[in-house]
Amino acid sequence: MAGTSAAAIARVKAYKFGDIYGQYVAKVERKGKTVQDLRYLIEWLTGYDGAVLDREISEGVTMEQFFAGAPKLNPNANLITGVICGVRVEEITDSFMQQVRWLDKIVDELAKGKKLESITRKPK
Repeated sequence: MAGTSAAAIARVKAYKFGDIYGQYVAKVERKGKTVQDLRYLIEWLTGYDGAVLDREISEGVTMEQFFAGAPKLNPNANLITGVICGVRVEEITDSFMQQVRWLDKIVDELAKGKKLESITRKPK
């Protein structure tokens, strides 16, 4: 990803997924959305089911471990486009950072009130 240093990527890889998840929960709840919808989207993107997702959160896995252990990234994830943190997600070249930004993008869309059917992309 242009403009993202190796050190910055290493920092993101080391973040605890549970901490990031807590921030996502706070964001969607502040906007009047449900944790169930958030979890649905995380499961849609990563293939984790509820029990395994809970285990990943409680065991303190890093963001790198979380994405590396994802059962199956959704084949339509590459349809997630747009800008998050000033960067077009479809132009990110580092696969790990693209996965992180895909998650950020769909959480942001949920918080902004987009319908789940729209957030979970389907080919045209």
